[in-house]
Amino acid sequence: MIINVRVKPGSSEQKIFKISENKFLILLKSKPENNKANIEMINLISKYFKVPYTKIKIKLGLTGLKKTVELK
Repeated sequence: MIINVRVKPGSSEQKIFKISENKFLILLKSKPENNKANIEMINLISKYFKVPYTKIKIKLGLTGLKKTVELK
């Protein structure tokens, strides 16, 4: 499964909003430093979809706010 994600790092809460079938907005508490925001995003997606975090891969947008994420 491939999903498109827009992240907002430095937010006051952690939350996932479903925009459409495969588009999500994710609020993250972490700042985009030392990959902390990406790790937090992967952990949130893991809990939301009930998939082990090892099965989640960022395909595009590793350093950007818009990301394409693959769930295996």
